[in-house]
Amino acid sequence: MYVAHLTLHDFRSYASVDVELGPGVTAFIGRNGQGKTNLVEAIDYLSRLASHRVASDAPLIRAGAEQAVVRAAVVRDGRTAVLEVEINPGRSNRARVNRSPLPRARELVGLVRTVVFSPEDLTLVKGDPSDRRRFLDDLLVLRTPRLARVRSDYDRVLRQRNSLLKTARMSRGALDTLGVWDAHLARTGAELLAERLTLVDALRPYVGKAYETVARGASRDDADIEYKPSFDLEGRTERDDLTEALLAEVERRRNDEVDRGISLVGPHRDELMLRLGDLPVKGYASHGESWSFALALRLASYDLLRADGDDPILVLDDVFAELDTERRAQLAELVAGAEQVLVTAAVGADVPDALAGVRYAVGGGEVAREQ
Repeated sequence: MYVAHLTLHDFRSYASVDVELGPGVTAFIGRNGQGKTNLVEAIDYLSRLASHRVASDAPLIRAGAEQAVVRAAVVRDGRTAVLEVEINPGRSNRARVNRSPLPRARELVGLVRTVVFSPEDLTLVKGDPSDRRRFLDDLLVLRTPRLARVRSDYDRVLRQRNSLLKTARMSRGALDTLGVWDAHLARTGAELLAERLTLVDALRPYVGKAYETVARGASRDDADIEYKPSFDLEGRTERDDLTEALLAEVERRRNDEVDRGISLVGPHRDELMLRLGDLPVKGYASHGESWSFALALRLASYDLLRADGDDPILVLDDVFAELDTERRAQLAELVAGAEQVLVTAAVGADVPDALAGVRYAVGGGEVAREQ
C-alpha cells in the first residue's frame, strides 16, 4: 500500500497543493513553519480522521476558509482508489471513495493505514495515562475499523453519565436515570476493554523485539507492557463476563461517584504500564531509554499491522532532529524496507543515507521536487 498522489485544499497553510508520491522514501525538507509536517499530517488524517498534532479539527482549516479537503490516490495490490475527506469544524465531516459519498465519514478509517513517529512520541512514555490509552485505541481502530463506533459510543455514554453524576446529589430524577447509563457504560466499556486486553497481548512480543533492536545491547525481555484496568478483573477477559464485572463495580462505587460527580470505573480510567526490567519506564528510565521505548512502541505497531497483511505507510515527522547519530542510523535501518516512508526534516543532512530517495523542498507555500 502507498499513496501515489496527494491534493490539499485549504488544509493548514495550503490554499491548494498537489504532490506526486510513490513507493520507497520521500523526504520533505524545509525550515520550521514552512508546511512540511502539514503534508504528512494530511495523510495521517485520512487514515484515522484525527491529527497526531492537535485534538480538534478547527486548526486544520486554513485561516479565512470554512472547510478543508484532503484527497489522496492510494494504491493497494496494484489497484488505485481515490479517498477524500471534507473537514467541516462544528459540523459533520464528509467522505468519499472514488467520488462516491460514504454514509458516515468514519467508514474511511482504516482504508489507508499509517504509523507516525514524531517528537510528541515521548509523551507515550512520560505523559499522562490518557496518552497511552489513545495510543492503544488508535491502533485498535486501524486494525479493526468498526471499533471507531465503539470508541465513539463509549465517549458519548461517559459524557452523559458524568453529566448526570454532577446533578445526582441534587436531583432524585438524575439518580434514578443513572441505572440506564450504568448498563450502557458496562456494555460499551466491556467491548472496548476486551479489545484492549487482546491488543496488548498481541503487541507485547513485538515491543520486546523492537526495543532489543533499537537499544542495542538490550534484551527483548527488558521491555514489557501490561494493561492495568481500573479494578481487579480476576482473570476475566470475555466481553459478557467483563460487562457483568463492570456493572457490579459501578454499583459498588456508586456513592463515591455521586460524591465526586464523575465516573470512576471503566476503560477511561485504565493505564498501559511500560516497564524496563522490574521498574516502570516513567520516572526511572533515562532520556535515551525513554526515546528507545517510544520508538519501540511505534515499531511494534508497524510490525503488528504488517503481520495483519498490509504494509502501513511510515511517517517520520521531524524525528531525526530528536535522536543522536546512533539512534538515527538504527531507526533508518529498521524502516528502510517499508513499502512507503515519508520523512520530514528541517535540514537535509538530518536524513540518514539509508533513507536516500525522492526529496521535495518545502517553503513559501510551494512544494518543489529536487532534481
